[in-house]
Amino acid sequence: MATITKDMTIGEILRTDEGLVPILLETGMHCLGCPASQAESLTEACMVHGTDVDAIVAKMNAFLASK
Repeated sequence: MATITKDMTIGEILRTDEGLVPILLETGMHCLGCPASQAESLTEACMVHGTDVDAIVAKMNAFLASK
């Protein structure tokens, strides 16, 4: 099973499982297709959007574990 970490880039996360897209969108990360966001770490993206990175990581990993 894949595991998401806060050091992964948005691009890596999107390639891990497309089912993670709604989780990112609901946190306000609507620019997932932007080339700059692809190389941004989840930690960096969460800082920009004022979101708790640990909570997002937990939610994504729970989603992956439920599959």
